[in-house]
Amino acid sequence: MASHAFAIETHGLAKSFGAVHAVDGIDLAVPAGSIYGFLGPNGSGKTTTIRVLLGLVNPSAGTWQLLGHRMPGQAMAALPEVGALVEGPAFYPWLTGEENLVRFDAMGPDGQRQTRHARVAEALTRVGLSAAAGRKYKAYSLGMRQRLGLAAALLRPRQLLVLDEPTNGMDPQGTREIRHLVRQLGSEGTTVFLSSHLLSEIEQVCTHAGVMHRGKLLAQGTLAELRTTATPRLRVEVDDPARAGAVLERLGMSHLERSGAQLTGSLDGLRPEDCCRALVEAGVGVSLLVPERLSLEDAFVALTGEGFDVAG
Repeated sequence: MASHAFAIETHGLAKSFGAVHAVDGIDLAVPAGSIYGFLGPNGSGKTTTIRVLLGLVNPSAGTWQLLGHRMPGQAMAALPEVGALVEGPAFYPWLTGEENLVRFDAMGPDGQRQTRHARVAEALTRVGLSAAAGRKYKAYSLGMRQRLGLAAALLRPRQLLVLDEPTNGMDPQGTREIRHLVRQLGSEGTTVFLSSHLLSEIEQVCTHAGVMHRGKLLAQGTLAELRTTATPRLRVEVDDPARAGAVLERLGMSHLERSGAQLTGSLDGLRPEDCCRALVEAGVGVSLLVPERLSLEDAFVALTGEGFDVAG
């Protein structure tokens, strides 16, 4: 693992397009060796942030570092250690997947011609494209094009991989394979910065996450830390829902919802065991009492007040 604590670090990073603040003064801190999920709906500023980080567009304000190197001044030191898949990479449509990767690798600064074909073959294998290596790029599906772009990012060892919606356009099998690959890369010590609008994607593969909303970074940390931004809930099943509801409201439970014999509400600092004791002492029969595990969706709603796309 690299000696610097953060693979990506920004301070007040901002990008405006006229009156539109696409990225509004964000302070990212992506720990080296983490799989960091950059989470937010489409249009929240994720791709613009990535384009600034990679030097593809200039920021309106703020500073940033990649792998401990100040950008953009030390880009020549940082970028060879960074692999990226952003907004569907450009390949030659009349060349095969393999030929495209050979051309792509030849543009690298140090040649490495002797190992080129072996590295291309290995990259194609890692993304599941070996069987389609000889097919022309123009015949590739969207998911296959995403795979080829990921293969290009993997042609050389990287300390940092920046992936913008890497499973876009993939079928469920392809999505599972890419998620497995991301986990594998993380276990090998590569820092992965993964942008996604899918909560399930972040929850399945990431160790850390940051929540973007309307250009602002609302929160970041480990997944466990982010889940604590939502208030824990308690679900009970009782023989007298009306009396149970009155008891729980007196205790201070809020957002109580009733469905048949079940009640669900926000604990708001209450302990589940105290709720159970109060119900029993009030003569309510309790057949089920379950503190509900907080999800990343709960945290997102708590932070933004809005729902989220949880498909994937």
